[in-house]
Amino acid sequence: MKRTGYLGLGSNLGDREQHLRAAVRLLLENGVEVDAVSSLYETEPVGEILDQPDFLNAAVRIGTELEPDELLDLCKAIELEQGRIFGGPRHGPRALDVDLLLLGDLKLDGERLSLPHPELTSRRFVLAPLLELDPELTLPNGTRLADALAALGEGQRAERVGSLS
Repeated sequence: MKRTGYLGLGSNLGDREQHLRAAVRLLLENGVEVDAVSSLYETEPVGEILDQPDFLNAAVRIGTELEPDELLDLCKAIELEQGRIFGGPRHGPRALDVDLLLLGDLKLDGERLSLPHPELTSRRFVLAPLLELDPELTLPNGTRLADALAALGEGQRAERVGSLS
């Protein structure tokens, strides 16, 4: 069964734009349809480590028949191929981050994967590109992501700086 999903892409090491382009290419090469790609956003670090380079972020809307765990495995393999080193500090610098944000109307709460992504509604660098792709996007429980973005108020800089196309 084919599902529509959304992935968040981020990079703050090396050639950030090239890492994001490679992620899109590798998704396509592995049979994942890439239906839309957001603009690029320059964003400040958020989380436990704030003293690190700014990120370049984007979101992609995909179509896939992969099961959630298979899609997560692919995302992790793409990160590794682009030089991601696992085992470092949480929210630390990285060449590539490919986060599975939403997959159809699935709700999962596992050790390895939670859907929707648990931090989706609290991160401007995720919400801004997602809403560019689909301004009416909602969570499986009906929560409008536009409302979540409005609730963030000020802070968490996310500046549109270009495109991957």
